[in-house]
Amino acid sequence: MVVNRTQSLVLGFFVFAWISLVVILLMDPAIYDRALKLPNGLHPLVGLAFLGALSALIAFLSIGVLRRWRWTFWLILVAFLIGGALRVPASVLELAGILVPAGPTWYVVFQAVLGLVQVGIGILMLAEYRRAGAWGS
Repeated sequence: MVVNRTQSLVLGFFVFAWISLVVILLMDPAIYDRALKLPNGLHPLVGLAFLGALSALIAFLSIGVLRRWRWTFWLILVAFLIGGALRVPASVLELAGILVPAGPTWYVVFQAVLGLVQVGIGILMLAEYRRAGAWGS
């Protein structure tokens, strides 16, 4: 099985996102508590369950990337283009104080950077689709 550039970028992003999730859970679990609307520190198992569910989703999508499932291509493309494009202005509005921040400043900036990376990968996915089809097949 040969993995092309598009697949490598998406899989690399998934690995980076998963590592980030683990680091955030270990370093600042209150971010998960806020995201899940839980009282601070009262539900450490919920954070682990959330990480487990996200890990399963990332693993399933990674299998789809490796097997070149077309529906995963389109799902990931839409998620990266729309989700990434929405992260950046939301983060700017949070930093400007117009929206309530989702976490500490470093986390808001990190979300903006992730959004920019997602949009970049989404644009590359579109270009590769025009050149060679979904997943370059």
